[in-house]
Amino acid sequence: MLKNLFKFEFNNYWRNIDKNIFFGFLLLFFLGVFFSFSSTSSLASERLNKAYYFYFSKHLIFAILALFIMFIISAVETSLLKKTVIPFFILSFLLLILVPIIGVEAKGAKRWLDLYLFRFQPIELLKPFFILATVRILTLDKLRNSQIRYLFSFLLLASVIILLIDQPDLGQSILLTGSWVATVFVSGVSLIYIFSFFIIFIILIGGLLFLMPDKFGYIINRLVTFLDPSKGDTFQSSTALNAIKQGGLKGQGMGEGILKDSVPEAHTDYIIAVIAEEYGSIISILIVVIFLYIAFRIIKNCILKSDEFLKLSLCGLASLLIFQTFIHIGVNTSLLPTTGMTLPFLSYGGSSLIGSAVLAGIILNYTKLKLSIYE
Repeated sequence: MLKNLFKFEFNNYWRNIDKNIFFGFLLLFFLGVFFSFSSTSSLASERLNKAYYFYFSKHLIFAILALFIMFIISAVETSLLKKTVIPFFILSFLLLILVPIIGVEAKGAKRWLDLYLFRFQPIELLKPFFILATVRILTLDKLRNSQIRYLFSFLLLASVIILLIDQPDLGQSILLTGSWVATVFVSGVSLIYIFSFFIIFIILIGGLLFLMPDKFGYIINRLVTFLDPSKGDTFQSSTALNAIKQGGLKGQGMGEGILKDSVPEAHTDYIIAVIAEEYGSIISILIVVIFLYIAFRIIKNCILKSDEFLKLSLCGLASLLIFQTFIHIGVNTSLLPTTGMTLPFLSYGGSSLIGSAVLAGIILNYTKLKLSIYE
């Protein structure tokens, strides 16, 4: 009886899931595991005196856990998942509040919580739920015909950005701001409101830079260095760009790249450059195509949905996925200032993988053909 019930549930799940998006996410997870082996094995054994498979083993464990999380989230009833949006956002927001209080500092930034077994970065969990919480505000029946809903959503953004800037984490702040703008724009907001909020945001950032230059002066330094490389340290960005050039179309070969050994955290912040150096620009372009295809399938699914919450959520989540991907690539190719942005699914790190799994699970759930077998 239990076996038949499980079989029925699985068949129903498989029938309703968008298989193109599903296999796209699976492929990205698989590539992440493969490139983790390539980019971290020599680092662990030669530079850190760890076991050869130390980082790879950790990445593999987190990848398996992430896949499990993705399956669970994608399998629950959509109506139930929609009800848990606000509770999960509040939980992840509270974890973010704890970072400046009990967080762990590394390389001048306090972004992680020590969970004994591993360090967790709350913003990775918060990002998808921030988008969903924003959409929840924009689609509230009581505020449907009121412009004040955009103000409430902006205040929600501002509260998260304040915590991020305090860490400091400029990259995630830019990512969330861009995703928020895309979400409210799709909801039908007037451009006047967007420009107004943008001006307010710029004034607030400028005020922080002026009042607390010791804490936030790094933002100006990065911008100045980006505009004029001779006025700052461009070792990481220039090394990554040179690695991409050295890789050419076909790459130097697996394990033959030098970027992962010369730039700190290359297996997280510069993974696309590592891939381009060892496997060539062709493989890097194929990875970008996979992300773009997933985004295309997500947007295509939006057309089929009559639920406004699902439509806006999918648009916002697709924006979050694509913006993060291109910010990472932009930094690696010196088209954007250094931000320390990971590449979803492919960069090393448990927090990044879990965040990517939550994002993927929600997207798969919201793109199902039917909301529930009982409807």
